[in-house]
Amino acid sequence: MTRLTTCPDDETVARRAAAHVERVLAEARAQRGVAHLALSGGTTPGRTYELLGAQADALAGTEVWFADERCVPPSDDESNYLLAQQTLLAGGAVPAERVHRMRGELGPEQGAAQYARELAEALPGAAPPVLDLVVLGIGPDGHVASLFPGAATLQAGEEAICLGVSDSPKPPPERITLSLAVLRAARGCLLLATGASKADAVSAMLGEPSVHVPASLLARERLTVIVDDAAAPPPPPA
Repeated sequence: MTRLTTCPDDETVARRAAAHVERVLAEARAQRGVAHLALSGGTTPGRTYELLGAQADALAGTEVWFADERCVPPSDDESNYLLAQQTLLAGGAVPAERVHRMRGELGPEQGAAQYARELAEALPGAAPPVLDLVVLGIGPDGHVASLFPGAATLQAGEEAICLGVSDSPKPPPERITLSLAVLRAARGCLLLATGASKADAVSAMLGEPSVHVPASLLARERLTVIVDDAAAPPPPPA
């Protein structure tokens, strides 16, 4: 069952999210000695990353991965890695060797193949590899990571780990994304949404699973959703 929390504003969303991530990472380290966290881009996760980056202890023993990346250099303003570098990673709490960047500059196919190998080597024994927590935003169209409505990537199968995208409906068109199978296999997904422009997508996500709303295909029993009042779904009719 999806856990949905509604907060009065975006700052409270970020603080609740940071506390959730910190708790999940601590539990993972206690159980397995290491925590595997995957990040997404976007303004809402960005503030959460700032809060986490200010707490060095929260990130101890954490391997940082990425849910998706645009095929741009890491210094480009569109890069999800750059966002993480300027927020969560800015304080140096995570050593460089524990940060696993998607190499968007290699292009979608080569970059995806390389990342799939790296993730499989770091997390052997399960197909697909199992991350402890994936932080996700949601687009107004219901997309998560770079998995877009009706895209062929949604049908990639359970063995798929990382996929190249050449026809993203949002610029830039070339991207790299974790597969739906990897998102569904994660021990937890944390989805964040703020603003009225996300309200319809959040409502659709909580409705019937559909390839037209990729977020609705996440494993709901392991999904935590934190939204502000503006993005919250309407209350059920009395």
